[in-house]
Amino acid sequence: MEIGYDTYVWHGQMYNTSGVYTYSHLDLHGCIQVDTLHLTIYYSSTNDIYETACESYTWNGVTYKTSGQYTQHFQDIHGADSTVTLHLTVNYGTHNVETATACESYTWHGVNYTTTGVYTYAYTNTFGCASVDTLHLTVNHGTHNVETETACESYTWHGVTYTTTGVYTYAYTNTFGCASVDTLHLTINSAYHTDLHVSACEEYVWNGETYTVTGNYNQSFTAANGCDSVVTLHLTVNYSAATDEYVTIC
Repeated sequence: MEIGYDTYVWHGQMYNTSGVYTYSHLDLHGCIQVDTLHLTIYYSSTNDIYETACESYTWNGVTYKTSGQYTQHFQDIHGADSTVTLHLTVNYGTHNVETATACESYTWHGVNYTTTGVYTYAYTNTFGCASVDTLHLTVNHGTHNVETETACESYTWHGVTYTTTGVYTYAYTNTFGCASVDTLHLTINSAYHTDLHVSACEEYVWNGETYTVTGNYNQSFTAANGCDSVVTLHLTVNYSAATDEYVTIC
């Protein structure tokens, strides 16, 4: 019994299939002799393997990280040379990086973020590979300044003049592009304007000043509320009479 791989040569004849073969010839004594061959032919094989993997694939102890066709040669259990070709597709995880700037809050993949930071989102991409996206987020906020002011008669704020006590707001967009509101707590005090009517003989002394002529006189001062005020003196000065009398007697 003989074993061949793909082909076998016997008595000058090539055989490529298994079977029982005979060969007739004359032996040394001139007698007809028949030889019989029990032949088994084993064939080399060529196989194809198709695989899809994420990131890498290990085949017979070798790790492959890129798509391609890879071939390995070996002997089968019968000792025949064989070839296996790996048709490999390697897919990769997705790693997107985003940079965003927002006012007050930012929604990313269904999650609402209100503070500046670096955030990640893990998922499986369309190839079935583990993936992670990264968000570099800057969250800016609106400005909310509060002012308390006291003024006399009027106060001008952001181009508007206010004459009454109250709480006022001013809406605007700050330097970050965010909606902002400032608040003014305003107290308006009023100046005093008082009239004083006085009649006097010969002269009148008012706040250290002596007046001898009828007229209207003003004096300015700062009131208790801090406002400039004016008192007007309406003064009448009367004079005593001087009479000369001439008398002749005998």
